[in-house]
Amino acid sequence: MKQELETANSVKSADRTLDLFELLAHWGREMSHAEIAQALNIPKSSLTKLLQSLSARGYIRYVSETKAYCLGDAVLKLARQTTQLRDLISCAEPFLSDITLQTRESCALNQLKGDQVEVVATVSSQQRLLSHLRLGDVAPLYAVSGGKVILAHLPDVMRNEYLRSVTFERFTPNTITTKESLVDQLNQIRESGVAFSIEEYTPGIVGIGVAILSSTGFPIGSLNLAIPSVRYSEATGVRAQEVLRDAADRLRRQYRPD
Repeated sequence: MKQELETANSVKSADRTLDLFELLAHWGREMSHAEIAQALNIPKSSLTKLLQSLSARGYIRYVSETKAYCLGDAVLKLARQTTQLRDLISCAEPFLSDITLQTRESCALNQLKGDQVEVVATVSSQQRLLSHLRLGDVAPLYAVSGGKVILAHLPDVMRNEYLRSVTFERFTPNTITTKESLVDQLNQIRESGVAFSIEEYTPGIVGIGVAILSSTGFPIGSLNLAIPSVRYSEATGVRAQEVLRDAADRLRRQYRPD
């Protein structure tokens, strides 16, 4: 019963937060505490706590001259980031086509989605034997090349939080299943700039991934190739790395979100 009550209160608080954002976005000017309370039918004491919490994180800004509230820079930053991520997909599409043209293998653009990585754009190989990288597919960060290379380049606080909470699932005999092994790989990836997944998520598939970094070094996405293991060789791997690095570098220069 207690847990159900806490869940209901959390949902109510989330609804109020969204209602507040929508109200301030549509109002067109700052709103006083009393105006917000009346418009949203929120008790003034509850509204005070909500405004204090959101103000502390930059989502709401108090304007002392008018003694009123408006949306803060954190909301605007989130909106810009959402637009930028969509723009990255459009910007990356010709690069994906070029990667597949040069390697004859399937490739994808991936982005962080919680504690997973999501395929947000893909181009498939035209060869008979191929790996299908389907739009919207998600996978654990630790299991695929496109996820590992993002994880390796995350800020320390985000990576450490992931390592504290991650639980491993064995997908193949090669899947990483210990934090020690994962940390060792992440250190190597951070140094080399390239991640491999040798049949760690899908049997018979070798993944190679590189990160797309912002000017501040944050991984805004990754490019990866999925190569059937029967076609993979050391020479294939070297060539794949060259193509991916070049594409990521050119995409990084063309796409400047910062």
